[in-house]
Amino acid sequence: MFFPTLATTLTFTAALLPSTLAAPAPPQPNLFKRAPGSLIAMAPTSGTCAGAKFANECKTAAQAAPFINASFKTYGVTSAGETAAIVSLIAFESGDFKYNINHFPGRPGQGTRNMQMPPFNLEYAKSIPALKEGLAKAGTDVKAVLALLTSNGEYDFGSAAWFMKTKCSEKVRTGLKTGTTDAWKLYITECIGTTVTDDRKAGWEKAAKAMGVPGH
Repeated sequence: MFFPTLATTLTFTAALLPSTLAAPAPPQPNLFKRAPGSLIAMAPTSGTCAGAKFANECKTAAQAAPFINASFKTYGVTSAGETAAIVSLIAFESGDFKYNINHFPGRPGQGTRNMQMPPFNLEYAKSIPALKEGLAKAGTDVKAVLALLTSNGEYDFGSAAWFMKTKCSEKVRTGLKTGTTDAWKLYITECIGTTVTDDRKAGWEKAAKAMGVPGH
């Protein structure tokens, strides 16, 4: 079981850029020391955007890291198991950060890095005060609402942490803190509402190992 020891912000390195966040305010109960390349270890093709099919949507690990760090701070995600679950989810849903709009099959309004459905995107956008004016202009246009989120890296990469905070039960989050695969499966099926697949599980295992989750 992971026992927290010191307050600090999770710092990813990818040859990663150092986190641009200021020192976190209490309470942030976990100390995570990541080895170089840890985010790339979770999302293996994220070291470059060369050849990306949707180049304007692609972010490298170095570009993504500060936004992911910011989301953990904003939404109070502090355990290794929770962070591994979130990173594995967004890496899977966005093809290692290569796109943030649903292209397959191309469902209008679905997107951000965890490929949220339009109703969740609207709810998420409404939770961000800076988007109030933009939402008024967007009205019921789901593509316009999505664009408000995807055009800002912090909002784009923050959706998965927001979803965990607002939609996952305490049972799911407590389970993830133990870092077990069974707890992750519950996160996928009960909170995310989808099916556990071999590809998803492989992503979770990579992320859990990179994060130093016990037992992985």
